[in-house]
Amino acid sequence: MISPPLVSIVDDDESIRESLPDLLREFGFAAMAFSSAEQFLASGLVDKTRCLILDISMPGMSGPKLKRELSRRQQDIPVVFITATGDENSRINEKELGGAECLLKPFSDVSLLAALKAALRVN
Repeated sequence: MISPPLVSIVDDDESIRESLPDLLREFGFAAMAFSSAEQFLASGLVDKTRCLILDISMPGMSGPKLKRELSRRQQDIPVVFITATGDENSRINEKELGGAECLLKPFSDVSLLAALKAALRVN
């Protein structure tokens, strides 16, 4: 039996951590949520994660810093950045960092699924 791909969510917003895993499971993914970049790095699930939904602005290590740390470790995990405070320039900058997409909160289920498919190159 093939396991569904694991999508890890890293966001300091509790409502995101509570709601997104259920939605991702409805989409057919496995899902785990973490309250910080540091918690994700210590989880033992970095190597199993096939896509990362990553908040840009968090206390401690920010989303872009986590993306850079993963790149430094040569762990090329596709990233969908999410943010509550962003403008078009920050969205462009995050895509330059290697994010497949940058979604502004609140985002729709349809836009999240499209971003995940783009990140995973699934049609």
